[in-house]
Amino acid sequence: MLHRLKNSGLPEVPPLRKAALATPALARLPVVPKPTYAKVFRWRLPAGQTVEPGSVEVIGSFTDWQRVPLLRESGRDSWAATLPDIAGHRTHHYMLLVDGLPAADKNCDGLAVPSGPEEQQYALATPRGPRLFMLFAQTK
Repeated sequence: MLHRLKNSGLPEVPPLRKAALATPALARLPVVPKPTYAKVFRWRLPAGQTVEPGSVEVIGSFTDWQRVPLLRESGRDSWAATLPDIAGHRTHHYMLLVDGLPAADKNCDGLAVPSGPEEQQYALATPRGPRLFMLFAQTK
């Protein structure tokens, strides 16, 4: 083919230019990081409850359903953890676990029907059936 190009009267394309032409245009665009954000998860000891739990954790789609401990905040009856790098522009499902059992989160964005065995095992019983908490991951 190269021999034909030389004899055809067309200019020969330099080797580096050939490689650039073979690379898709999208592959040459700069990589733009996907938007992420950090979220503070907090759980407070319910009013009237004096016995502290042994553990408070958050688990969800943004942790690949791995437990992340919340730490006791000194001087308060609350536990908290800040989770960085949560994928933005999507809805996540999660659950707070107190001593390994699902616990209410009054700060959630809504309730979701669990899908799949990972989510079903952490669902909270509600009058309308098992539910997980929703987190609408927005970024600015």
